[in-house]
Amino acid sequence: MGRAHDARLDRIEAYYDCVPRAVATVEQVGPFTLFVADAGTGWQFYARPRLGAGAAFTADDVCRVLERQQELGVPRAIEWVDEVTPSLLSAARAAGHEPHRYPLLVMPADVSVAADPRARELRPAEPHLSLALGSVSAGFAGHDEVEPKDPGRQPELMERGDLVVVASFEGNRLCGAGSAAPRGDVAELMGIAVPPGHRGRGHGTAITSTLVATCRDRGVETVFLSAGSDAAAGIYRRVGFVDLGTACILGLDD
Repeated sequence: MGRAHDARLDRIEAYYDCVPRAVATVEQVGPFTLFVADAGTGWQFYARPRLGAGAAFTADDVCRVLERQQELGVPRAIEWVDEVTPSLLSAARAAGHEPHRYPLLVMPADVSVAADPRARELRPAEPHLSLALGSVSAGFAGHDEVEPKDPGRQPELMERGDLVVVASFEGNRLCGAGSAAPRGDVAELMGIAVPPGHRGRGHGTAITSTLVATCRDRGVETVFLSAGSDAAAGIYRRVGFVDLGTACILGLDD
């Protein structure tokens, strides 16, 4: 017998379809929904399987949506959950592309997670926000030179509760940051990063725990994330996250 379907995957799939719509235009391309970010957001989006699409995907479907992204001058990128859309992996490979595969992790509802005193939620207007975003960019780039980053429309999203940004500190020094995007009772944690000079002292764990606790304080039941590496997945598992599925990302313009 096959593994039973986890209903949390359906909630996450609906969430993935919902989140970009606040700051993007939407176009249907075959069995895909293509999200094109609004100007000034500073973000880049992708195509995803159309919510509820039941047909098997083909290489032609993949080629068609990638060609449309190229026509629009946006990144050629497709994201999906393998367990929800199992035919898309073979279709992408048949089109000549090999997607990246990452652990999709979820925090069980019965696991208690407390905010870490070293980390706190940032307010939309405070100066630390630009520095926090810069620290995330530095962390992912693997260097310690942190340049403040223009938050774009993020303060607007924070004001209305669609975005949570948490930073970790040592004294008054900001050591890393991450964010979450709550929608109803589901939230994804995103962009958790610590510059190399601050690693190994628990800041990634502090940011993650505080994001989970903050989301739960807002009524979120399903908190999930995609780990960018096995090492990152290990950190999240130590906080309490467990494996739920596999996130697939095909990006041709990285």
